[in-house]
Amino acid sequence: MSHMWTFQRVGGLDQVVFKNADDIINLPNLDPKLWVALSCPTTGLDFDKRTLALLDEDQDGRIRIPDILDAIAWTRGKIYSFETILHSSDILPLSQINTETEQGKKLFITARSILVNLNKSDCDYLTQDDVQQSIKINAGKLYNGDLIFPASAELSPEMQTFIKSAIKIVGAEKDMSGENGINIDIAKTFVQNLQIWQQWQKDISNTQTPFGENSAEIWNLVQTLKPKIDDYFLRVELAQYAPQAQTALNVDEKYIVPTENGLLSDEALAELPLSKIDTHNSLDLVNGLNPLWKAKITQFKTLVSPLLANSNVLTEEEWQNIQTSLDPYASLINSKPSMVQTKVSVQPTDSIEDLSNKTIKNMANSDLLAQFQEMVDQDNKTPISASDVLVLEKLVLFHKHLYRLLVNFTSFSDFFSLEKRAAFQLGKLYIDGRCATLCVSVDNIAKHITMSNYSELCLLYCECTRQGEKKVIAAAITAGQGDLLIEGRNGVFIDNEGNDWDANVVKIITKPISIQQAVWAPYQRIGRLITEQINKWATSKDADIEKTGTQVLQNPDTKFDIGKSVGIFAAIGLAIGAIGTALATIFQALFSLSWWQLPLVIIGLFVIISGPSVILAWLKLRHRTLGPLLEASGWAINGQVKINLLLGGLLTSKAELPKNAKRNLRDPMRKRRNKFAIVFWIALVLGIGITGGWLWHKGHIKHFIEQQKQEFIQKTTDTEKQ
Repeated sequence: MSHMWTFQRVGGLDQVVFKNADDIINLPNLDPKLWVALSCPTTGLDFDKRTLALLDEDQDGRIRIPDILDAIAWTRGKIYSFETILHSSDILPLSQINTETEQGKKLFITARSILVNLNKSDCDYLTQDDVQQSIKINAGKLYNGDLIFPASAELSPEMQTFIKSAIKIVGAEKDMSGENGINIDIAKTFVQNLQIWQQWQKDISNTQTPFGENSAEIWNLVQTLKPKIDDYFLRVELAQYAPQAQTALNVDEKYIVPTENGLLSDEALAELPLSKIDTHNSLDLVNGLNPLWKAKITQFKTLVSPLLANSNVLTEEEWQNIQTSLDPYASLINSKPSMVQTKVSVQPTDSIEDLSNKTIKNMANSDLLAQFQEMVDQDNKTPISASDVLVLEKLVLFHKHLYRLLVNFTSFSDFFSLEKRAAFQLGKLYIDGRCATLCVSVDNIAKHITMSNYSELCLLYCECTRQGEKKVIAAAITAGQGDLLIEGRNGVFIDNEGNDWDANVVKIITKPISIQQAVWAPYQRIGRLITEQINKWATSKDADIEKTGTQVLQNPDTKFDIGKSVGIFAAIGLAIGAIGTALATIFQALFSLSWWQLPLVIIGLFVIISGPSVILAWLKLRHRTLGPLLEASGWAINGQVKINLLLGGLLTSKAELPKNAKRNLRDPMRKRRNKFAIVFWIALVLGIGITGGWLWHKGHIKHFIEQQKQEFIQKTTDTEKQ
């Protein structure tokens, strides 16, 4: 609480300013309610992907406040000062590594070893590229310090088999090279499971049954034959109970008729009874057997004959006794031991039952585990340990990217600065003579619209394609007009890496874009309304003329109604007179004004027409916010983050000629007119205007309009009387 924070009011929010290292160190003490963002996704961002993966330790696809605080605490224990982090430098000076701790000393030695291996022994700093090259070089080595061994050809055949079997039965971890391998925990778990399985098999083999060493074989046969033998004795009991049903209990003739190819179906035969059903409570093990079961019955007869009174016949009582004698063996078989599990990133694909007894015996009793332990010990002594290299990579990345993450999470200073771009701004959309820079990633358009609609931003949802790839973005249009922004229009999206994508507008959220649009919107609506009405009138008149012409052609004797026509012309005359009167009144009022009052009237009319549209647009433009747009993309924002008119005008730029450009107004495609004709028409219009003004001033025009009006009224009256 004693730390002195600095806040700046931007976008309607108080946003923290990072002025020095102490601001970052004390960030755990800042109230989370004062952070601009509470969480963000790890995808759809213009940010280093590897850094985001390291921050997302629980791999849930999100970065939250605790993840950032953990990164700060972790980094603080590895370097001396946070001042260098404020510069987002690409290099990590070795002098910044805290060598006062054992891990720090080890990291310093590892960093030096990396530079020596890369022939950069004279450098006193480390870069991300240096670490990546070291990882790539070490990945191809068997002993690379990651304590994980794949089934490399450098190992003995026995060790390769051991590792491959362990991967199949227990699972695997990814080696530095990306291959599947095992560590000491997996190796120990594998051997332990082999020993458990081996002991269980030994207990089974020691179980006493009347069949001795043939217990396993007879057990498997009994499990296979049990459904068929039980079915046979059940049918015999039914035949004894109901002798008249004996025929139905046997094989129906239709089931043994050959198919079209002259062969019998094995599947159909397998479902038939084991032998012919009669009332004798015994099974003949030699004669009358179902052909598909005869081989197994013969094998069964050979194994159980010592227990049978007649070696060729099996009674139901003898069948039950055989099963009872195998109960101890069955009990042990059913008590299969559970295998020991260990944490792995790659799940096993096989079961230990898939290994032969010989393989299990060889690997469980050999010294392969001891040899693997020696390999691990040797790998642990590698000068450049993989674990230390990964720690160095994390330190270099946090040193470079942690500050940018803070100014795109704790505050949005990158977004409100006019020289940088925020992490959620993916590129620029060029369309309709404009460039939109607020382009965010979209996973599901329908779901995104539900939330982004509250941002009061005009949004274009575009499908972007490039070389077989596809992505969807939402671009905010915050300047210009929206008349030509329609679904289906094409544009070009340039991502932050300079790649160009073909963009097609698939959905639009229509909202006010600018004050300029609001000013001209009423006149555009009036123009569209007049155009529509003229089109309707012209269409209806064209239809009437066609209808009348058709009637005349069909009925040539139709007489012309002079009275009706005169009435129509009289009505038209009245309409023209009314319009003339209205125009006369307007012109009379205008000419009665002083010269300085006329501009005020024009301005007043402009305000009356455009004023409501401008006010409504201004109110809506004041409510444009970034929060709902980012929330729709998976962020959790603490406030609305308003986008004012100034920022809106900067987020979307319109086409403008360069300052030093020249404009040639002579259009070669435009028809040229004679200069004398232009002068003549201008003089004619001026003459008519001056003459009309003088006549109006003298009252002649008004008198003429009144006279014409009275004549039209008189003609209409006479026509009605006639």
